[in-house]
Amino acid sequence: MGNGDIRVRGLAARAGGWSARHRWAAVGIWVLFVVLAMGLGSAAGRVDVKDSDQLKGETHTAARIVEDAGIDEPAGETVLIQARGGDLKATDPEFRDAVDAVVRAVEGTGKVTEVTSPYETKTISKDGRSALVQFDMRGESDTAGERVEPVLKAVEGVQEDHASLRIEEIGGASMMKTFDDAFGEDFKKAEYSAVPVAFGILLIAFGALVAALLPVALAVTAIMATMGLMGVVSHVMPMSETANSVMLLVGMAVGVDYCLFYLRREREEREAGRDAQTALRIAAATSGRAIVVSGVTVCVAMAGMLFTGLAEFEAMGLASLMVVAVAMVGSVTVLPALLSLLGERVEKGRLPFLRRRKRSGGTQDSRFWTAVLRRVLAKPVVAVVVAAGALLAITAPALGMKTQQLTLDQEFGDSLPIVQTYNRLNDAFPGGSEPAEVIVKAHDINAPEVKSALADFRDRAISSGASRGPVEIKLHDAQNVAFVYVPLVGGSDQDRAGASLDLLRDEVRPATLGKVDGLEAPITGQVAGSKDFNDQLAGAVVPVFAFVVVFAFVLMLLSFRSLTIAVTSIVLNLLSVGAAYGILVAVFQHGWGASLVGAEGVGAIITWLPLFLFVILFGLSMDYHVFVVSRIREARLRGLATKDAIRHGVVTTAGVVTSAAVIMVAVFAIFGTLSMQSMKQMGVGLAAAVLIDATIIRGVLLPAVMALLGERNWYLPRWLHRLPDLTHDETPQAVVAPAARDDEGEPLKV
Repeated sequence: MGNGDIRVRGLAARAGGWSARHRWAAVGIWVLFVVLAMGLGSAAGRVDVKDSDQLKGETHTAARIVEDAGIDEPAGETVLIQARGGDLKATDPEFRDAVDAVVRAVEGTGKVTEVTSPYETKTISKDGRSALVQFDMRGESDTAGERVEPVLKAVEGVQEDHASLRIEEIGGASMMKTFDDAFGEDFKKAEYSAVPVAFGILLIAFGALVAALLPVALAVTAIMATMGLMGVVSHVMPMSETANSVMLLVGMAVGVDYCLFYLRREREEREAGRDAQTALRIAAATSGRAIVVSGVTVCVAMAGMLFTGLAEFEAMGLASLMVVAVAMVGSVTVLPALLSLLGERVEKGRLPFLRRRKRSGGTQDSRFWTAVLRRVLAKPVVAVVVAAGALLAITAPALGMKTQQLTLDQEFGDSLPIVQTYNRLNDAFPGGSEPAEVIVKAHDINAPEVKSALADFRDRAISSGASRGPVEIKLHDAQNVAFVYVPLVGGSDQDRAGASLDLLRDEVRPATLGKVDGLEAPITGQVAGSKDFNDQLAGAVVPVFAFVVVFAFVLMLLSFRSLTIAVTSIVLNLLSVGAAYGILVAVFQHGWGASLVGAEGVGAIITWLPLFLFVILFGLSMDYHVFVVSRIREARLRGLATKDAIRHGVVTTAGVVTSAAVIMVAVFAIFGTLSMQSMKQMGVGLAAAVLIDATIIRGVLLPAVMALLGERNWYLPRWLHRLPDLTHDETPQAVVAPAARDDEGEPLKV
């Protein structure tokens, strides 16, 4: 009956069957969809998240005031002039000549405005060895990095004439240019190299050029379509560059995985002697269904980011959700059509030096995992204790996790000269490089009581110990807005600077500006933004965690109709995420093996990463879990004992899971090679978690736990039997084999 006409049920099976029968229509619809999505996205343009929408709290209020007032705050730049030796002081003629030369040089470029001398603004360090020339870049701040090069060259020219002094520029524009020059190409290379890396691994896995091209083509077209959709959707929910990068990562990972699962099963069935049509139907009914279950689960996990209330997270979550949905739809529609069109030609371009050893029945053997499974299933208790103990030990460092927004020196180390300038500036003028900004909005900014409150605030900010000064006040009379810049005591030390910020917000402001009726004075800046972000994120952890876990549990329960499978799925995924956290803390916070990945001296995990990793990893982990457990369930339906079904399911999926994991690890590891520590942390965390998930979790812990549970794996209380039945589509093997039954004598459903 292997080649007979088998009726199958389920969305994936019906979609695959229709596509195989109407293959040119399915391919045409997919191409049309991709082209239309890209065209609509290009026509609509992309709306990015505005500064005023990035955060809630005071940071949001401050950004809204500035935006409503129509004030385009320019990019500020600072030139640090510092004596190299201990004798020269800011009051000496040579030092004064250098200051005057800097002022003339930057003004002479025609690119700056509002140039101030340290002798006017009193921006001279306590020891008298350092002084600051400050100015603003002309034009929009977002593009200031493109216009700052002549100013940088002018400052370099002054430095050449004054060897006894250190003359260095730093600011928003110069940092923007430095980072774009140093890391812009770095990011592009990382994103572009993901495709050839994935293709190379697939070529080795399949041994055929055409078969390796299919998953890459599906992933790339899914990403292209999603980029277009992001432009359209951004007019409702703004997107961002970060969301785009995350979408590329997730899209490449799931797009290749889904196609790999489908293609491997179709090839396996053909190798077992079935004709192409039947093999395709079986792949649609099994792997296609696993892809749908996995895709929906990943989408639900990504949707958890929509509950954070953080615009950047919401953009990342929606972009990831869309690319997973597009890749899932493509896998169960256009892929069967392409396989039907290609037939045996999918094996074209075979590499002669790659030969795959096959077992009887056409399934590919895995010597390594067969040997591992033999030992795991022989002693499942030992396997559970050892594997779970190892994972808990790896997770242990996560209990002391410290999260914060990384400072410039933490993010880039000493790899850039501008980082050294940043450190020298903070040493001489603590907090001067990243001052707190008080945005004061009043009915009349020049009213006597407002001016008195501003002066009182400036004096008390210093006398309270929150700042060592100088506190600068910049008035915008027409808009009745004032900007107050307060260098915080603590500088780049986030904990001390945070304490200074609390002092300003909780004591200094209420006692001064807070006494003026109708006056708003939110405090923003880098330190304030970090604190507000942390507070918002802390409040989002519980609802996001609960949403993802509960919905994943429900989906597993409905998909496998087993309470046991649903519970073990959640527990194993949490172990995988916990181990990733532990590795991150060990490497980036404690510095264990940090030199291996270039992460010395970071000392903290960037604030957004733990929640981001939880959502992404919880979703991606379901790929392997659903695929492996589906195959075990399928074997159980054919009448195999549970232990034999476990052995069959794990061994027959080992090749595809290994290939998929290697691709994911390789793609994520590319981002682990970047110089930015935040990107390095993301890449290392994702790569480590996927590696652990595909080996220890799926290869050891899952089969050991299922072996211990035995028939209880399929337990579903009678009061839950009324739940919707989303179990496996039927396969030819299931039709011809005796129906497997549970402990109560009822047929098991796949």
